[in-house]
Amino acid sequence: TLDEIGKQIAEGKTRELAIIIKGDADGSIEAFADSFMKLSTKEVAVKIIHKGLGMITETDVNLAAASNAIIIGFHVNTTSQANELAEELNVEIRNYTIIYDAIEEIRLALEGMLEPERFHQEVGKAEVRDIIKISRIGDIAGCSVISGKMIKNAQINILRDGNQIFSGYLSSLKRFKNDAKEVTEGYECGIIIDGFNDIKIDDIIECFVEKAVWRKLKSK
Repeated sequence: TLDEIGKQIAEGKTRELAIIIKGDADGSIEAFADSFMKLSTKEVAVKIIHKGLGMITETDVNLAAASNAIIIGFHVNTTSQANELAEELNVEIRNYTIIYDAIEEIRLALEGMLEPERFHQEVGKAEVRDIIKISRIGDIAGCSVISGKMIKNAQINILRDGNQIFSGYLSSLKRFKNDAKEVTEGYECGIIIDGFNDIKIDDIIECFVEKAVWRKLKSK
């Protein structure tokens, strides 16, 4: 189904959407095929497995199952045997009476196949004011949050003299002696950086989250 294909896409298993087209006239079938193919880009593509006239049959369903395809019908019916087989084989059959509706659904499916644009959104900054050495734990950075907030388990960058020297995760965040989920601007906190034990006074700890923006197909 389109939903399952979307899951495969998210897992990086496919960048191609396979389609079988059945219609009531050669003209409408070719219009569907041309419109779908025009949606294809270098990153994602429509692959027409088969196109033909008449009802959607068991043969179409078997082909769709073997090809991991969906079936698009335009002004055609589906035989009862094909419906039963499609349910058994988990093949999706979508029937349309308006070409535009089909094109928009396929466009959305292809957009779901595009790799999202990822970027870092800064959440806060803290300045290291003191180093507390504890033998069984390591160095704890005594910090003052100078903007935004620090969040436990968030991704961080450590800057020294304006240069990034480490990237990792904020493994422990304390407010006084208590564990804290977050500490906001203007307050002090204790920070332990996972995998880094060379923190120095005046280092800046940037806290950020990774965001993803889903992209749209570019109009041709």
